[in-house]
Amino acid sequence: MTDPILVPLIIGVFILAGLVKGVIGLGLPTVALSLMTVVTDLPTAMALMLVPTFATNVLQALTGGHALEVLKRIWLFLLLATGMVWLGGLVLEGADLSLMSSLLGVVLVAYALLGFSGYQMKTPARREQSFGVVFGAVNGVLTGMVGSYAVPGVMYLQSLGFDRNQFVQAMGMLFLGSTIALALTLSGNNLMTSDMGLTSLWATAPAFLGFFAGQAIRKRLSESLFRKLFYAGLLILGLFIVVRPFFSG
Repeated sequence: MTDPILVPLIIGVFILAGLVKGVIGLGLPTVALSLMTVVTDLPTAMALMLVPTFATNVLQALTGGHALEVLKRIWLFLLLATGMVWLGGLVLEGADLSLMSSLLGVVLVAYALLGFSGYQMKTPARREQSFGVVFGAVNGVLTGMVGSYAVPGVMYLQSLGFDRNQFVQAMGMLFLGSTIALALTLSGNNLMTSDMGLTSLWATAPAFLGFFAGQAIRKRLSESLFRKLFYAGLLILGLFIVVRPFFSG
């Protein structure tokens, strides 16, 4: 990954991915994967986005002032979402996952369109833990398979009725745990080399540049505009995932 032709591409991709994440609270892995798989394979792209994703998610998970409150409600969900990544990683090794990636993209597109229509999924308080087990387990397996942390975890988190800051912080916790689990899974399956790790490390700088710029933009947004941008982001990310296999095959 030291090809000088790839350097400006990596810089540009991670600035854009960081910007998207800073504004709506998610999207760095999806944008990075969608664009990087145009020129490289999925496991390599997954390895490259690990350090920038980890670093930005540490900040996102710790920023907002609601960590304990959020953790009390989603700790079981987070446990399953993190612990089941290894199972998806077993499937990733030697599997053709283009169809699964496209299906995840379709789910994101459908969810975004429902959001624009005014629909919002609600989880009853008495069902939060049981739903968290199911959504967490499915999210963990899909993370290990295709490197996308959002489906269906983000939908579950939004259904809990968090305000904007709590929601963004909860996503940061989910993505942080998923990133650590995915890194361990890829390393254990010999899908991440030291060279990839170094490239991922220096890619953190442009990711932070975009991330901080995006955060500055988010602070100026109203709740209504944030929701619209959030669903627009999901729609675009879903479309990215759907079309990615046609450009990476």
